[in-house]
Amino acid sequence: MATKKFKAESQKLLDMMINSIYTHKEIFLRELISNASDAIDKLYYRSLGDSSLGLDRSDFSIRIDTDKDARTLTISDNGCGMTAEELETNLGTIAHSGSFNFKKDNEKKEDIDVIGQFGVGFYSAFMVADKVTVDSKPYGSDSANRWESSGADGYTVTPCEKENYGTTVTLHIKEDTDDEKYGEYLDTYRLESLIRKYSDYIRYPIIMKVTTSKLKEGSKDEYEDVTTEETVNSMTPIWKKSDDEVKEDELIRFYKDKFFDYEDPVRVIRAKAEGSVTYNALLYIPKHAPFNYYSKNFEKGLQLYSNGVLIMEKCADLLPDYFGFVSGLVDSEDFSLNISREMLQHDRQLKAIAKSLEKKIKNELVKLMQDDRGKYEEFFKALGSQIKYGVYSDYGMHKDMLSDLLLFCSSKEKKLVTLAEYVSRMPEDQKTIYYACGESVDKIDMLPQTEAVKEKGLEILYLTEDIDEFALKAIDKYNDKTFTNIGAGDFDLSTDEEKEQIKKLNEESEGMFGIMKEALGDGVKEIRFTNKLKNHPVCLASVGEITIEMEKVYNAMPSGGPKIKAELALEINSNHPIAERIKALYLSDKDKLKDYAKILYTQARIIEGLPVENPTEYGDLICGLLV
Repeated sequence: MATKKFKAESQKLLDMMINSIYTHKEIFLRELISNASDAIDKLYYRSLGDSSLGLDRSDFSIRIDTDKDARTLTISDNGCGMTAEELETNLGTIAHSGSFNFKKDNEKKEDIDVIGQFGVGFYSAFMVADKVTVDSKPYGSDSANRWESSGADGYTVTPCEKENYGTTVTLHIKEDTDDEKYGEYLDTYRLESLIRKYSDYIRYPIIMKVTTSKLKEGSKDEYEDVTTEETVNSMTPIWKKSDDEVKEDELIRFYKDKFFDYEDPVRVIRAKAEGSVTYNALLYIPKHAPFNYYSKNFEKGLQLYSNGVLIMEKCADLLPDYFGFVSGLVDSEDFSLNISREMLQHDRQLKAIAKSLEKKIKNELVKLMQDDRGKYEEFFKALGSQIKYGVYSDYGMHKDMLSDLLLFCSSKEKKLVTLAEYVSRMPEDQKTIYYACGESVDKIDMLPQTEAVKEKGLEILYLTEDIDEFALKAIDKYNDKTFTNIGAGDFDLSTDEEKEQIKKLNEESEGMFGIMKEALGDGVKEIRFTNKLKNHPVCLASVGEITIEMEKVYNAMPSGGPKIKAELALEINSNHPIAERIKALYLSDKDKLKDYAKILYTQARIIEGLPVENPTEYGDLICGLLV
């Protein structure tokens, strides 16, 4: 029989599908098994409406056979089969989908759950085979036909002999090359691993001959190869089982086995949606960061399934970066196996599922915080930084989603608190949330500004991570409360009378401060007396948007760019003996006043955790005071 041409611009289209649509050659097996499953689905659906067929779900199966000598791989099913005309229509026209038409024709009926829709998956076989033969016999027919092709040149359809109904696809595997070892697809162990990876949850048994090495009967050290026929797929996805059918420890065991964690997750999330978007999801919030979470090799994302068939190992678009630590999977019938990674990234259904999952994860974290505060705090200590980065990223776009999940150490009992808890304890006349930044809780607690604020009975949030202040600035307001850094230059809890007194004192001391500032150069923008320090003699305060802590964070980054510098004010306690001392030096010894200015400035930098700019000079000045 003469070779027929494909009903499309075959060479270009087939080359495009083989070389562009699919990233990995191994998915050809997933595609052919899915086609076999669809064929069985169609016949099984017919049997539901025609009891005379006498077919039951247990009658159906898919077989995988190999012949290494002939270099053939065979996938067989006992599904509906195809006539000669259907072979021409379904396989002779690239991108025609019988499954899609079947689903469309029966879209109002229940139990229609075929997988393939775009009709290109079959041709992935040519990625590993130089010839493909399809023998098919429709159910109830006495005749069978063979479709055969060696690629884009065309195909033939001829009558053939076939004992049983259904379809058998035979791949003539390509010869190995230096770059590609096609022979691996004739290895039963390799095929078994691919089935478990991509097609483990196909609803019908996938049967193949499996060879294992077993101890010979009666022998202590002699082994023999034993070949048996086994069902290699588990068929029923754990995430499709009801809560009554599966226990919590089974879901946790699945997590540990599937996602390689040695500890139980802090939360198991099951989600299901039907309607405009349909999916099942099984998600896990870990107790600790994944082992490579902070490395450039880490890939966020959830496994994406279509009716139990794995489409993508890591679908990054299903998770925002700030929930990138979540593991799990999504199974949706709204996706076809045959769409590529690039098409998925722009799929409307995918975006809808991602939005739904984002809300679900957030709500589950809130519930965890409410139900088991200790477990939530353990989680937050391990992964809270990522949520804070989420608040700060994208110009604070996600602050409403994430701000209720944040925890900060509080000056009250040194415990972690939420922003809501802080606000609930605020006096009625308090308009702002106070915070302080530093390397540790203990160091912040010893800051001069902290002592004065605590003395007034006010609560302070202690910010100890680099991202903390950036996150609060991105939030800007929480429940109409602003945020105030107690280390900022404009922070002042004084009464109007006290402010007027200190203003007058600073005006009177302008000449003295001018001499002191001359000694410090551009180290500080201004020098002034303050009454907000209790027992400490001196402190540094930020002037402007860039704070001291921001300067530390930016300059510690390995960017190689220019360093930034916070504008600083040197504040001197007007009630400390040092104030009287520098006033006296201004009148008696202006050179020594300059030395005192340098000592006080360096002392303030040390208190703030900033580097000493000239340690040798500082040491000499201290020694000069001691002799």
